[in-house]
Amino acid sequence: MSSLSLAVRDSSTMLRRNLLHARRYPSATLNLLLTPIMLLLLFVYVFGDAMSAGLGGGSGADRSDYVAYIVPGILLMTVGSTTIGAAVHMAMDMSEGIVARFRTMSIHRGSVLIGHVVGSVLQSVMSVVLVGAVGVAIGFRSVDAGVLEWLAALGLVVLFSLALTWIAVGMGLSSPNAEAAGNSAMPLILLPLISTAFIPAETMPGWIQPIAEYQPFTPAIETLRGLLLGSEIGHNGWLAVTWCTALTVLGYLWSRSLFDRDPK
Repeated sequence: MSSLSLAVRDSSTMLRRNLLHARRYPSATLNLLLTPIMLLLLFVYVFGDAMSAGLGGGSGADRSDYVAYIVPGILLMTVGSTTIGAAVHMAMDMSEGIVARFRTMSIHRGSVLIGHVVGSVLQSVMSVVLVGAVGVAIGFRSVDAGVLEWLAALGLVVLFSLALTWIAVGMGLSSPNAEAAGNSAMPLILLPLISTAFIPAETMPGWIQPIAEYQPFTPAIETLRGLLLGSEIGHNGWLAVTWCTALTVLGYLWSRSLFDRDPK
């Protein structure tokens, strides 16, 4: 069997293993979904009217204006939330000794990482679909998006998920246990809170605007918002792709270097 065939076979086996774990323990994924869904409902139904007025609609603004604004940000926040599971599961595999067992077996060395990454990306896409369904249920509509825009939006979600998953896997490999991995991956949930997911960057205090503008979530959110709502994307498209590519390469190299180290 060629090296490529061996890698595909073993990676597929590891992917089935991770998906089986996700199916047996759905509460882990549901817990990660709870934060973006609760924030979506909170900001729409508690702060929606005030936020709509703040977006420029005045006191007579409709809540649907803010629903349209916030849903793209919540969708990418869902990606960050879901990928925390990759860090936790990777740390569990390392601390429980199963990775040490895999090292002694005649399997492709990179298949363990690939199985975690592909499994996490699939879970992220499914989570985005579920949160998107909640958004549609509360009034989100994407009337300006055609087939090409929807395909581009899906590609962005997959690419963004791939980038964050590789970073999360590196966090899991560098953590001594699952609890530490979950804590180290918390920025994947916190960063969207200081992006343009909830309010435009220009409405923030001056000292926090650079943090909101120069981070991976903001260009990705603005690109997704432009694809779904027909708003201007500008330079955010290539910035989002650049961020995703850089984080994917960085996370891959970091994860491989940690995984290839001799166990202590």
